[in-house]
Amino acid sequence: MIIIIIEDKLLLCILKAVFLLCGAFLSKLWIMKTRTFETTVQIFSLEELTSEDRELCNAALIAADDAYAIYSHFHVGAAVKMENGEIITGNNQENAAYPSGLCAERVALFSASARFPHVPILTLAIAAKKDDKQTDIISPCGSCRQVLIETEKRFGKPIRVLLFGMNEILEFPSAESLLPFSFFKENLM
Repeated sequence: MIIIIIEDKLLLCILKAVFLLCGAFLSKLWIMKTRTFETTVQIFSLEELTSEDRELCNAALIAADDAYAIYSHFHVGAAVKMENGEIITGNNQENAAYPSGLCAERVALFSASARFPHVPILTLAIAAKKDDKQTDIISPCGSCRQVLIETEKRFGKPIRVLLFGMNEILEFPSAESLLPFSFFKENLM
């Protein structure tokens, strides 16, 4: 037990308020619920991929070469495989007004949807380069994950996601597995 003697009445009132707030907060900690979100990811080498997935990963890596990344010098490429067999690529497009740039994943997804508005996307591959060398695995940012989720919901089909790194490729069965607690149109109601 700690005993503190305080003669300043204002300080005493402030400390009492702090202890009351902390007590209320701590009491809430004891009744919190827990939710667990799990996802499955498969890990492959490039040689273990199907020829179609290798082609898609390589298309993403090649797309990274043409990224407009004059500020970060971090070149990201993305390639989507559509249900009609088309492969559409995109790369990051930076801008001096930072929020005005766009990630490779969204460039590819929006381009695919603009060219083939009624054709579902089956798979998205993502690769990156720094100093003309492929980097390790990178994953989509939150905004790209949300766009992927929206695209999945739009067509009612999962989009496989391949994260293509130097030494391995991670395969996620769906975009939702990258963002399990996502925002849907139902949340707008």
